[in-house]
Order: sequence, then C-alpha cells, then structure tokens
Amino acid sequence: MATWLITGCSTGLGRALADAVLARGDEAAVTARDPAAVRDLVSAHPDRALALALDVTDPAQVAEAARRTRERFGGVDVLVNNAGYGYRAAVEEADDADVQRLFATNFHGAVAMIKAVLPDMRARRRGTIVNISSIGARICAPGSGYYAATKAALEAMTSSLRKELAPLGITAMSVEPGGFRTDFAGRSLTQSAEPIADYADTAGRRRKEHDTAHGNQPGDPARAAEAIITAVGAAEPPALLLLGSDAVDAAGGVLDAQRAELAAWRALSTSTDFA
Repeated sequence: MATWLITGCSTGLGRALADAVLARGDEAAVTARDPAAVRDLVSAHPDRALALALDVTDPAQVAEAARRTRERFGGVDVLVNNAGYGYRAAVEEADDADVQRLFATNFHGAVAMIKAVLPDMRARRRGTIVNISSIGARICAPGSGYYAATKAALEAMTSSLRKELAPLGITAMSVEPGGFRTDFAGRSLTQSAEPIADYADTAGRRRKEHDTAHGNQPGDPARAAEAIITAVGAAEPPALLLLGSDAVDAAGGVLDAQRAELAAWRALSTSTDFA
C-alpha cells in the first residue's frame, strides 16, 4: 500500500487520480483550497483518505499538509503536483500581477511541495515525485507564452531534480497531458483583461470567448489517472510521460521541426568554436 499526496483534487485530473488511487486500495491525502470539495472522497474511504485544505502558494499550508500526511500515514510515497491553472494572453498584453500569481502557483507552489516532502523521502531512501506539466510547454502556442513558461520551468527543474535524487532511491518525473475533458479550459482558465487588437489573429484566436475545444477534448481523465499509476509503479519510471494521442503527435512534430532546424543551421552553430 502506497501513500499519495495529491494537490488540486477538487476537479479534473487531480480528482480522477485521487479516485483511482483510493479505488485500488492505496492511501491518499487529497487536497483542495476548499476541503469541502474532496470530503466525499474521505466519506467513501474513511480509513485511507485524508482531506486537507491546501493553497500551494501559502507556505504555512504547504508545511501543514506535509506534516499531517506524515502523522496520519507515516510518510509520503508519491507526491503529485497537480495544482495549477491556465492563463492566456499575448506576451505584451499580460498583466504583471497575473503573471506573478501564475508562476507562484504553477511553478513555485510545486517547488514548495517538493521541499516539504523531500527530507522524509531522503531519510527513507524512497519516493516518487510527479509534476504535472502540459504539452503546452512543448508546442508554445500563441497566447500561452506565460503558461508554457511555467510548465517549461517545471519540467527543466524536474529534469535536474531527477538526476539529484536518483542516487538516493527517489524518482522524479514530468507528465505532459494533451487535451482532456476537465475544467482546465473552463473555470480553471484565466486570461488578460485587455486584449490588444494587433494580436487578434494570433493570441486573440485562443481567448476563452473563441475557444470551441472545451468539452470536446479527446482525453479521458480516468484513463490518464490509470496511466500515471502504471508509470509510477514501473521498475524504471519515465523521465517524461506524454498523455493523449494529441500530445504524442504534437511532441513528434516539434521534435521533427527541431531536428530539421538543427541540421539546417549546424554549420553556423559549430562555426563559433576556437579554430
């Protein structure tokens, strides 16, 4: 039986993962800004579920969530940093305060959670850290520059963390979902207040009022949850797990384009070495 600490469990992928983990007999600390949103999970699994109030931007709540999980279950085997939200704006039109809040949640909040659980994981020489990123970090769509930046930062940090933790028996991995039928493109998606007309045909096309994808995404959150559980339980978990056929196709296209550009500019790139 493993103990999971999952952030952002009120809806979407976090909720689906909490359901799946508890259904298979594991223990889970399920968190949300409003713990009432996850109390039904505890009611269904009172011996193995713990509902916690958690705003990952609040250091006191982060420390308390880690402490209470350890006290209840004896330690965290799997931390899943799922809490986060989307933000759409052209780079120029974004509000600085909006961007700071986005990074505070999507990147710094995940780092705070990692730091809260790692001392215990190091002491026990085992554990897994799963950071939920996005295919957006790879495709960098217009209008998603800041959101993509938070997820790209999360992935880069996770790649270094994985190398630091491997000798200690601890695994770190990133997960890049494509489009899933969650509330991400609904309640969990914010955007700049004042669009700039010059970006109407780029970033503007992806504003919420023009979005037709919500409710039509190809991904099933329940299947995504099972895929994450499978990857976490693998003998050698991947450094990066893509979720969804759309994510796999998009990542392949990005890699092909990068390889082609690398080849096209190779001569100039390598000309900078000392002769």
